[in-house]
Amino acid sequence: MGKYNDIVNEYSRSITQTWKNLSWNKVEKLFDDLLLAWENRAKVFICGNGGSAANANHLANDLMYGISPDDGKGLNVHALTSNIAVNTCLANDTGYENIFAKQLIALADENDVLIAFSGSGNSPNIVEAIHQARTMKMKTHAVLGFDGGECKKIAGNPIHLAINDMQVSEDFQMMIGHILMKTLKGKNKLWNKE
Repeated sequence: MGKYNDIVNEYSRSITQTWKNLSWNKVEKLFDDLLLAWENRAKVFICGNGGSAANANHLANDLMYGISPDDGKGLNVHALTSNIAVNTCLANDTGYENIFAKQLIALADENDVLIAFSGSGNSPNIVEAIHQARTMKMKTHAVLGFDGGECKKIAGNPIHLAINDMQVSEDFQMMIGHILMKTLKGKNKLWNKE
C-alpha cells in the first residue's frame, strides 16, 4: 500500500497546488463570453485530442443540456471532436492538423466562441484551430497544462495550469467546465425568476 499512498498523496498535492495557482479572472472571462454567447445565441465550439477530446464532448453536453434541463434552451454548442466521419475525412484529405480549423470555416461566425483543451498547448490541430478562429474574429479560449506551449501565446484568453502532469491537466479541464456549467445554470434560474 505504500506506493499507492504515495501516488494518492502526490496527486492530491498536485490538484491542491494547481487549484491555488489558477488565474480565476481568466475563468471568469470565459464565463462572461459564454454568457454573452447564450444571450445572443452565438455558437460555442470545443476541441481537444485524446482525453481532452472526451472532455470536449462531455462539456458540450453540460453546456447544451446541463445548464438548462427544464426548458432545453442551453448554449448552441458543438464539440468539434464528435463526428468521426468528418474528422477522419478531414484528416485523410487535408491532414490531421486541419480537422478542427476546417470545421470552423464551415460552421463558425464572427463573435462565436472557441474553447480549446490541450495538455501541452502544442498540438498542431489545436494551434490551427485557434489561428483559424482568430482569423474569423472569434473569441478564443484555451485551457492548457505544462508550459502552455504555442497556444498560450496565441489564444485570446489562455487559462494556463502550470502543472507537468497530463492527467491533472485533463482533470482541470472538467473541473473548470463543471464550475462554468453550475454558474451558468445558476444564472439561468435567476433569469427564469425575473
